[in-house]
Amino acid sequence: MSEDITQTIAEDDWAAALAEQSTVTATASAPAPAASADIFKDLSAPTTPTGSANDIDFILDIPVLLTVELGRTKIAIKNLLQLAQGSVVELDGLAGEPMDVLVNGCLIAQGEVVVVNDKFGVRLTDIITPAERIRKLNK
Repeated sequence: MSEDITQTIAEDDWAAALAEQSTVTATASAPAPAASADIFKDLSAPTTPTGSANDIDFILDIPVLLTVELGRTKIAIKNLLQLAQGSVVELDGLAGEPMDVLVNGCLIAQGEVVVVNDKFGVRLTDIITPAERIRKLNK
């Protein structure tokens, strides 16, 4: 007799679970409220007026790090600690060789040192094309 009661309880549990699942499924398949249309906008639609898709004015004020590099060298810490005023550090660049101009660590040009009104500057002599930059990355 207790087996009959246990089986009836188990069948009731299954019936309750199936009923709960059918209500959840019915709720999930119901159409979404209209408010969600305002939250999730169509990203494939153009957001800029025609003709201004190539307009880059909005990024012109973003600061970038411009570095002019004379050369590089590796030095041991013991030698670094021995440096004093007037010490000379040998670099891998040769005298008269163009200096590298980097933007955010990426080589964009090469140039030579110029002095204008007692201030140093760089005259760009060679601009690196995007194709050349990609080729250098692959090396």
